Amino acid sequence: MTNYPIDMSVKPEVEAFFDPSTNTISYVVKDPNSSSCAVIDSVMDIDYAAGRISYDHADRMIAHILKHELMLEWIIETHVHADHLSAAPYIQGKLGGKIAIGDKILVVQDVFGKIFNEGTEFQRDGSQFDALLKDGDTYRIGGMTAVAIYTPGHTPACMVHVMGNAAFVGDTLFMPDGGSARADFPGGDAATLYDSIQKVLSLPDEMRLFMCHDYGPNGRDIQWETTVGAEKAHNIHVGAGKTKDEFVRFRTERDATLSMPRLIIPSLQVNMRAGEMPTDKDGRPMLKVPVNGL
Repeated sequence: MTNYPIDMSVKPEVEAFFDPSTNTISYVVKDPNSSSCAVIDSVMDIDYAAGRISYDHADRMIAHILKHELMLEWIIETHVHADHLSAAPYIQGKLGGKIAIGDKILVVQDVFGKIFNEGTEFQRDGSQFDALLKDGDTYRIGGMTAVAIYTPGHTPACMVHVMGNAAFVGDTLFMPDGGSARADFPGGDAATLYDSIQKVLSLPDEMRLFMCHDYGPNGRDIQWETTVGAEKAHNIHVGAGKTKDEFVRFRTERDATLSMPRLIIPSLQVNMRAGEMPTDKDGRPMLKVPVNGL
C-alpha cells in the first residue's frame, strides 16, 4: 500500500444516521480536538412514485450539528451512489461546507451523461462539486487530517476516506457477513474491486471501518462498524485468504442475478450533479427514464 499519512492516535467522534428506506448509513464525523466536523454520504428522501422529495434524514443530521454547536467544513461523497439521492446541496445551504468527491467523477459524468442523453449544458468536468480529490489527497477537518484513498471497482470513482483511526469505505466493503458490493454497473469491474479491497485491508488491523450500507443478513440487527482485522478474518467474499480468481468468479456470477437498485434512475441523475435535481428547458425539476439504457 502507498504510504498514506494515517495517524491512528487521532480518534474522531462518529455519529451514524441510518435511513431504513435505502439501508444507507450517513455520518457526522467530528474532530476530537475542535468543533469542526464533516458529513459523509448524506441522504435526500424521495417518494419516487409521487415524484416528491423531502429532507427528513438530512434534517436529523443538521439538528445534531446545531445541537452540538459544530462547524461543518466538508460534505463528502464516497462515490456517485446508485441507490439513494444525496442531500449535499441542501445541507450546504443550511450549514455551509465544501462538497467533495473523487476526481474520477468525470468518468461517471461522461458515461451517464450519454445514457441520460444530457445536452451540452450538462458540464462533464466535475464543476458541480467544490473539490475533486485524487488518490492520496489530504484535507483538514479542524486539526484532523483526512486522506482520500482511490478504491475503484464498484464504480470508477469510489474513494475511501480515512480520518484518524476511522475509515469510511462507501460501497467498497460491507460488514463481514455482508461481503462486498456489486461490480457490474457501467465502469465497474470485479478484479479492480478485489484490488481496491486489498488496499483497505492493508490498513492497520485496529482501523475502524464504517459502512455506507447494511441489509441485516440472516435477520440480524443493522450494523455499520467493524475493523480491518475483522474483515480480513471473516469477510465472506474476501476474508480468510480468498483469492482474486475466487472473488471474480463469485462476484461475476452473483452480479448476473441481481436486479437494478430501486432508485438507480433518479440517483444517478441527481448524484452526478452533486445532489442538484436536473431541470427541463423551462427550469422545472425533471427526471428522465432511459429505456433499455442500463
